[in-house]
Amino acid sequence: MRTVAIAGVGLIGGSFALALRRAGFDGRILGVSSERTIREALSLGVIDEGVPLAEAAERADLIYLSQPIARILETIPALGPLLRPGCLVTDAGSTKRRIVEEFSRSLPQGQFLGGHPMAGKETRGVAAAEAALFEGRTYVLTPVDEAQLETPAARELRSWLDRIGAVTLVMDASVHDRTVALTSHLPQLASTALAAMLASRLEENLRRAAGPGLVDMTRLAMSPYDVWRDILETNSGPVGEALEAYIEALETLRSDLKDRFVSAGAFAAALRRKKAPDSSE
Repeated sequence: MRTVAIAGVGLIGGSFALALRRAGFDGRILGVSSERTIREALSLGVIDEGVPLAEAAERADLIYLSQPIARILETIPALGPLLRPGCLVTDAGSTKRRIVEEFSRSLPQGQFLGGHPMAGKETRGVAAAEAALFEGRTYVLTPVDEAQLETPAARELRSWLDRIGAVTLVMDASVHDRTVALTSHLPQLASTALAAMLASRLEENLRRAAGPGLVDMTRLAMSPYDVWRDILETNSGPVGEALEAYIEALETLRSDLKDRFVSAGAFAAALRRKKAPDSSE
């Protein structure tokens, strides 16, 4: 792998470039992004040059799509006629089923491998990128079949993921989406709902009395809406199921609170009474 093209040089794409460099990649890193982002990425030394998508497809051995999900879905069909033989396309989208389906329709078998790094921040943009972002973090790969993991390009990508410190996990795309609905998307919505409720109720004196627990619980509410809009649109079913399970657990707590349970055992039992959907189904 001598040339990597990153479409969407923001937090994730920029961090992937920096992680590759730190891990010893000495090839060329191309950026496909807005003019402003390309200028910033060049000034920070994240990429070597900015190019249009068509040129990136002609030159790259690996194309890394780290745009918002809706933009990834638009980019994949455009790549089909442009890719040179042997080039691998992967992505960093937070939902996978729709993206993997579009890959399968638009690109030749063996030229794509879906991915999702379980890493990020509530801030965005290339200025927030860091080489250690993926270190020790799960990096999900979602092949259509096992053969996709065994192409020379896919094996090399997995080798670089190991070198940047990521912990790879292979999952079916639909299983991935049901799983992250519980582990990622539900926490985001819970944080957003809590922040919205408190914003309309807390007076200044009460705000001053808030502790670090509240900061921890509402941190995710600062995440940008346009990113989460795409996630919720492409994973609405599993997210809805996760919300229902969470609401049932809250209702159980409210019911038991009315009955004045006070023990830790009763609290834990209340939570166990309502079991979330099995994400492995």
